[in-house]
Amino acid sequence: MTRERFIELVTTEQEPLRRFLLALCGGDRMASEDIAQDALIKAYLASSGFVEQYKFRTWLFKIAYRTFLDYRKRPKMLTSLSAHPEALTYPDAANRPDEAFRYESLYRAISLLPEKERAATILYHLDGYAVIDIARITNSNPVAVRQRISRGLRRLKEILKP
Repeated sequence: MTRERFIELVTTEQEPLRRFLLALCGGDRMASEDIAQDALIKAYLASSGFVEQYKFRTWLFKIAYRTFLDYRKRPKMLTSLSAHPEALTYPDAANRPDEAFRYESLYRAISLLPEKERAATILYHLDGYAVIDIARITNSNPVAVRQRISRGLRRLKEILKP
C-alpha cells in the first residue's frame, strides 16, 4: 500500500475510529486520543502487509482494539477508568458544558461493562459493524460476539434505568 493510499483510507476512517476508542475508554478523551495516535502509527508501519481484498476499516479497528488492550495492561494507563469510572474527567466541560456532558451517562454506563462486552456492544450498536467483522476485530467467534452484544445491551438497559 502506498503512503498516499494509506492517508486516503485513514482520512475516511479516522472519525469512526476515534468515536470507537472514546467509547471504549468511557469518555476519557485524552486516553482515547493517545490510543488512536498509537494505533494509527502501528497501522502505518504495518500497512505494507495489508491485503487490499479485506476491509481496511476492520483491519484498522482490530489494530486499535489491540492497542486499547495493550494500554489496559499498562500499570498506570486507564487503571483509574476501570477501577473508578465515577472519577472520569471531561476536559471540554469548561468550554461547552451542555455538549461535554451530553453523553456522560452513556459513557459511564459503557465503562461499567466488562471489556469484551463493551467492545462488541460499541462496534455493533454505535458503529454498525456486522457480527462477523466484530469477531475478526476482537479475535472471537461469532456466537460469542452475539452473546456479548446481547449481554451488553441488557446490562446497559439496567444501568441506564431511570
